[in-house]
Amino acid sequence: MKENLDVSIVIPVYNEEENISLLYSEIKAAMDKTGADYEIVFVDDGSTDRTGGLLSALQEKDKRVVVINFRRNFGQTAAMSAGFDYAKGNVIVTMDGDMQNDPNDIVKLLEKAKEYDVVSGWRKERKDPFISRRLPSMIANWIISKVTGVELHDYGCTLKAYRKEVVKNIRLYGEMHRFIPAIASWMGVRIAEVETNHRSRKFGKSKYGISRTIRVVLDLITVKFLLSFSTRPIQIFGLFGVLSGTAGILITGYLSYLKLAHNVNIGSRPLLLLGVLLILLGVQLIIMGLLGEMMVRIYYETQDKPIYVIRKGADKK
Repeated sequence: MKENLDVSIVIPVYNEEENISLLYSEIKAAMDKTGADYEIVFVDDGSTDRTGGLLSALQEKDKRVVVINFRRNFGQTAAMSAGFDYAKGNVIVTMDGDMQNDPNDIVKLLEKAKEYDVVSGWRKERKDPFISRRLPSMIANWIISKVTGVELHDYGCTLKAYRKEVVKNIRLYGEMHRFIPAIASWMGVRIAEVETNHRSRKFGKSKYGISRTIRVVLDLITVKFLLSFSTRPIQIFGLFGVLSGTAGILITGYLSYLKLAHNVNIGSRPLLLLGVLLILLGVQLIIMGLLGEMMVRIYYETQDKPIYVIRKGADKK
């Protein structure tokens, strides 16, 4: 295989033995028409069925197939991250291995990727149950768009295309693979959406459950913090610290006035305890913000990591 290819197609799979051969055939048929140099990177996320053996057979048959085998199930985010690390394409396309994404849509994403850094698929006519899948997804997409400021109709669609320089600089944890467009937005990337065909699942079982919602919400909080305050933690911790401390000072000041001016017994009042606690909490939050500032500076300076991203620039002197 060449060191630099036009396209890498990254596909995390877990127990998809019925879909592997069909998926490979459809991707090959779609990509061969483009004339692009491409590879198909399958990441076997600890499958317990025949998925691993089928992938090995495909790899032996076609040198454009790259297989990464995990020792156990690490999750889709870890599989995506491994695929990005091993991908050699200038454009990296991600998609699910359950045949619900249409490989023919890859061509549409690649065409759009000539103008944009990130191209996200939009399953406008989604073939999933409304109550259990589509409705929660609509609500989640609205919340994520408002919180991150990156407006997308379908964050949950795995079918996306990224320029190599976008994803090679992103480290993923938790369930953050769905937030890549939002995480990458701090780089100033150009993001577009393309309507894609969504198909009903014919083989295997869905790996997604309602329990994932809680993890997604927690990761959304993390993403919002990273986007807004990753290089200036004092501004969030300090803000809450000042508010808490101010409220505590006002409460204790009011109680002090009652004691000094009217000789009111305040020692047994719960309000006094609340005021003292708010002051202590405010001091602690401000100290946390200062410690966060020190850690951020140590992180960026020890790794010589810039806090900016350049699209084009002159050589350093």
